[in-house]
Amino acid sequence: MNSDSDLQIAGDLLEVQHLLQPARQHPATVAEFAGLARTLAADRAQWAPLVRYDATSRWYHRLRTGPGYEVWLLSWVPGQGTGSHDHGRSSGLLTVLAGELTERSGSGSRTLVPGTQRVFAPGYVHEVANDTIEPAVSLHIYYPGLTEMPMHAAQCAPAAENAVSA
Repeated sequence: MNSDSDLQIAGDLLEVQHLLQPARQHPATVAEFAGLARTLAADRAQWAPLVRYDATSRWYHRLRTGPGYEVWLLSWVPGQGTGSHDHGRSSGLLTVLAGELTERSGSGSRTLVPGTQRVFAPGYVHEVANDTIEPAVSLHIYYPGLTEMPMHAAQCAPAAENAVSA
């Protein structure tokens, strides 16, 4: 009987590259997209110099694209909002980078502070607004890339004070 284990026979697994799964080239799960958003949020030097504030409409800038997804940087001056909408066939992830935003949906109202992340599936109806007196900045990832944003009659819940943090 041979006393060597199968591992000893195969050798060091870390040296057998063909047995290891290749590193992903891009995010493929909700957790990986959330991790990408946290990584981008932490790299303030990458996004902060790009931010602009526009008093007439929300400002936005496509920060990055990848296989099937887009990353957008948005700024919000006080009083700006989206109106009630969904994102068509796209799923999304919203991360607040600076300031404070309010999200209203059929399930209520949430105050979103820096670090807060919200994930939503296709067809999720919500409204996002800056109800404060300070500007805000957010990061949005859409998969697949955003091709439509159907508007809805105001069916989201009225404002309420519900704090949600990361």
